[in-house]
Amino acid sequence: VQLQAYGGGLVQPGGSLRLSCAAFGSIFSIGVMGWYRQAPGKQRELVADITSSGKTNYAESVKGRFSISRDIAQNTVYLQMNSLKSEDTAAYYCNAEIFRRIQDYYGGNALDAWGLGTLVTVSS
Repeated sequence: VQLQAYGGGLVQPGGSLRLSCAAFGSIFSIGVMGWYRQAPGKQRELVADITSSGKTNYAESVKGRFSISRDIAQNTVYLQMNSLKSEDTAAYYCNAEIFRRIQDYYGGNALDAWGLGTLVTVSS
């Protein structure tokens, strides 16, 4: 199972970016999907996550500016980032709770999968 993230880049303050992350491989079901970020010299932190039923959770610092969504059929999670600030500069990582087989799902045996980071730089 792999997670592949897309969409990072350089953007000016106040601008927008959309990150995508798709899960590939032998997957029966995916539980929570989310985005984390890690700025230089700081710990990795949760940005936002979303359950399979669509319930969302956001870090206080991004509420009202970022929006997380997912496509269940495509095993994909998105992060729409608006009104970007310099402090949003970080490597962004996607995460997914993956059940590879039906017995994993009913047994609560999830794979905690991570994608490689995609760099978001907010600078003028």
